[in-house]
Amino acid sequence: MENGGTSSFMRTRRLESYFNASSGLSVKETVKSSVKEELELKPRTDLYADNDGWVSVLISWIKIFICFVTMMFTTFVWALIMLVLLPWPYERIRQGNIWGHVTGRLMIWILGNPIKIEGAEFSNKRAIYISNHASPLDVFLIMWLTPTGTVGIAKKEIIWYPLFGQLYVLANHLRIDRSNPTAAIQSMKEAARAVVKNNLSLIIFPEGTRSKNGRLLPFKKGSQ
Repeated sequence: MENGGTSSFMRTRRLESYFNASSGLSVKETVKSSVKEELELKPRTDLYADNDGWVSVLISWIKIFICFVTMMFTTFVWALIMLVLLPWPYERIRQGNIWGHVTGRLMIWILGNPIKIEGAEFSNKRAIYISNHASPLDVFLIMWLTPTGTVGIAKKEIIWYPLFGQLYVLANHLRIDRSNPTAAIQSMKEAARAVVKNNLSLIIFPEGTRSKNGRLLPFKKGSQ
């Protein structure tokens, strides 16, 4: 009897061990399965982020291309107008301003850059307009906002800038030779006389060149 009871007890313990082991395996398999399913269902946010980055870059390049084509078209139209107006230099200045209003507004609209304008009520008055130069868009923005009858001053090398440089010269805007201080001062004096005599406004970029890091550069001598 005692042996039978002992053997019965041992069989019971073995069955319990078996069931415990089976249930443990089942739980482990369930956990592994759940983790695997969770990993499969988890979205690849890094992949979407990369896709969004490429999409943004592509959209930016498309906008830049559209801006270039737009500028080609408006430049061609106004170049023909200015060729007709060659005998009248100050009429060419005004036509250059109109080109700047149209092209500048189109550029900003295509690029979708947010703009906050303060003091717009003074933009139609004769004045000296001073701008920092942290981006190529500064030029188009100030051309858009300044009144008709405004002349700019730029380095003589601007003539080699595609489209913009050639129209700048046709529009009778002023250029200075920065490598020759004496000639540059003389050009500034001539610009001052022309502005006063013809009741023009003036655009200057006192930094003299575009900032590469977006920070304000020291002003050039003569602009202070």
